Amino acid sequence: MANTALLNWIRSRSAMLLQRTCRGPWSIEDGNQISYTDLKALLEKSQNLFIVDVRTKEEIDKGRIPGSIHVPVDTVETAFALDAAEFQAKYGVAKPPLDAPELVFHCQMGRRGQLATDKAIALGFQSARNYTGGYKEWSEKEGK
Repeated sequence: MANTALLNWIRSRSAMLLQRTCRGPWSIEDGNQISYTDLKALLEKSQNLFIVDVRTKEEIDKGRIPGSIHVPVDTVETAFALDAAEFQAKYGVAKPPLDAPELVFHCQMGRRGQLATDKAIALGFQSARNYTGGYKEWSEKEGK
C-alpha cells in the first residue's frame, strides 16, 4: 500500500512538473494572456491599445504587428521604470499609465512575452497581458 501511495504521489508530481514545464514556469498568473482573436478585435476598435514587441531587432526587421513599439525583453524592466518624459524621449510614445487596461506584450512564440508581462506586472502594470501566439501566430493568420 505504501508503494502504491508513493507511486501515485510521484506520478502526480511528474504530471504537474511536465505541465508546468510545457506551460512555462515564468508566468505569475494564468489570467494575463490574450488570444489572437481578442488582440485583433482590440486593434480594430481600441484607441488605448499599447503593444510592446520584445523580440530582437533582427526578428522585428522581418515583420511586426501594426502599431507595436520595440522594447527588447532584457530592457523591459528598465524601460517601464523610466519616468514618463524619459520613456517618451526614448521610445517616441507616451508611457502607458500603471492602470492601462490594454497593455500587451509579445515575442515570437510567447515565452519572452510572458517574461516581459511578468516584469511589467511586478512594476505595477496589473492589467498587462501576453499575446501567447506571438508574431509567429500573427504572421500565419495575417498571411505575412
